[in-house]
Order: sequence, then structure tokens, then C-alpha cells
Amino acid sequence: MKNKLLSKKEPEKALLLAFGKKAGRNQQGRITVRHRGGGVKRLYRIVDFGQEKFGISGKVIALEYDPNRTAYLALIEYQDGKKRYILAPHQIKVGSEITCAEKTEIEIGNRMKLKNIPIGTQVFNIELEPQRGGKIVRSAGTSAKVLAQEDGFCHLAMPSKEVRKIFWDCFATIGQVSHPEMKFQDIGKSGRRRLKGWRPQVRGIAMNPVDHPHGGGHGRAKGMQPNTPWGKPARGVRTRKQKWTEKYIIKRRK
Repeated sequence: MKNKLLSKKEPEKALLLAFGKKAGRNQQGRITVRHRGGGVKRLYRIVDFGQEKFGISGKVIALEYDPNRTAYLALIEYQDGKKRYILAPHQIKVGSEITCAEKTEIEIGNRMKLKNIPIGTQVFNIELEPQRGGKIVRSAGTSAKVLAQEDGFCHLAMPSKEVRKIFWDCFATIGQVSHPEMKFQDIGKSGRRRLKGWRPQVRGIAMNPVDHPHGGGHGRAKGMQPNTPWGKPARGVRTRKQKWTEKYIIKRRK
């Protein structure tokens, strides 16, 4: 069920893209992500994660549903007449004004550098590298909290409770991502899951031994280590690979 606050209008045609689905396959045609395929047709909305209209204030003219993400989108019309989609902040309304600048007022929807954001403020759509656009904290209802400012870095408490350092000059948007009630959404039936592009998943224990490490056996095997179909540990094992941002993590998530 869509939010009653959403605008009753067609998507902005100039900000739409159409491209085919790959059903979890790579360029060689091999399935690299299982249980994908089908689903309803959808057009991609071009979202301005970096808000390229720097120093120009804009007005929210519509709040729209996006089939490609959990959050809602806000359609912004800037003073120069250009229109852009951005991630809609929670509690923003049609008619509200927003600004992206190095330093501006601490109001929901405004975007500025982290070094100018007070401690305790909620932020989202955060850059990892300056001028590269928002990369993290973009899911419905999420937000990070500014904990400290020191030595060219801003300390942020992420939605996962991880604490990490982000460069001072990176931009972030004030507030919380829209649609926080999404986590209470009930899919309701398997058909709706199929419309989203998910295909059925067979339990490993229901397979034959040749098909899965859990397969075979009469009944359930006790004390079995959860494994992937390829025999690798499935739970309780770290899967995060070494990344260049590793050194900026102050506190791991629990």
C-alpha cells in the first residue's frame, strides 16, 4: 500500500531510463546471483545522489514512489528551472525548500559538508570520498549520527552501530531517509515476491547429496555445520573482504 502523502503524478520523463534485466547473470551469461528473474517491468529513476546543483536552492514539487529502492524520491525544481530526483528525507513535504552548500542551515533535506554539521545531528546519503556522491546510509528509514569532529575526520555512528571516520569534506544530507515504516511491511503472498523479481529457493536439506552438502539422509542430520551449496561455511564466518576503508573503522558492528 502506497503512502497517502505521495503525489498523484506520473514520473518525470526526462529523468527516466529503460534497460533490460539480466536475471542474476554476468556478461558471460552465467548465473552469479541465484534466485533472480522475472518480475514486473520498471523504469529506472535517475537519482542525484551528489546533488550537483551546488549553492542553488530548490523546491520540493512532488514526492514519488520508486520501484527500484525502499525509500521514496523527492522531485526538486531548482531556481534555474532544472529538475532532479533526490532521496526524500523523512517528514519533508511538498513545498519545502532545500539547499546544497558547503555550509547552510541545519534543516531536514539540506546538504552540507560534515565538518559544518553539529554533533548529535542525524544524517544520511553520505559520501565516502569528496565529490563522489552519496554511497552509504540510503535505505528506507536509516540514518547515521554525528559523534565527534577531529583531525580532518567526522566520527559517525552507522545504522549497524559501527563507528567509522569519514573525511571532513564529504557531504551528507540532514535528517533520516523516508519510509521508515518499510521494515514493518508484510509481503503477504509469494506472488508479490515474484513481482519483485525473486524466484523460489529450495532448501538444501530437501536436495540429494550430489546437489548440496545438506542433502541426503533420512530426516535431519544433527550437528550439521551450515554450508553453502559449494561447501563453504554459511553462518558465523566473516565474509567482508579487505577494503581500503577498513582503516577508518573505529568500532565494529556487533
